Amino acid sequence: MGSLLAAAALAGCSQPVVVPVAPHAAEPLCADVVLALPVDLGDLERLETGSQATVAWGDRADPVTLRCGVEPPAPTTDHCVTAEDERASVDWVAVPGEADEDGSAPWTFTTYGRSPAVEVQVPASVTSTRSTSFLLDLGPAIAQVEQTRTCL
Repeated sequence: MGSLLAAAALAGCSQPVVVPVAPHAAEPLCADVVLALPVDLGDLERLETGSQATVAWGDRADPVTLRCGVEPPAPTTDHCVTAEDERASVDWVAVPGEADEDGSAPWTFTTYGRSPAVEVQVPASVTSTRSTSFLLDLGPAIAQVEQTRTCL
């Protein structure tokens, strides 16, 4: 009977979302950032990940992912946007991916002027149906990493 209960309990568990670990994920500030992140991102529920300093939200097959500890971007001509509200102000380098057949494209947002840097990948399935204004909800957690440069 015990093995039946254990098997039933395991059947309800799902595997963590695989998110590649960033090269500087062991930075102590990354732990602070991850612990301060919101449980839900808009209407996207948080998912379990299996890598240090990573978080995922949404559809397990095609989630929004966050990695803390990526290489900070150097000065760039890529589009840089500031996500600012009363809680925090964060500069992001915004790089679109290749659009699919319906014109939706994934986006990669990387914090600018902060080390360690944070990268958020938003799949086309999310950008086609939602605004990426949920980046504002990440601001308070990311603001724990001091900003040393700003977008121009």
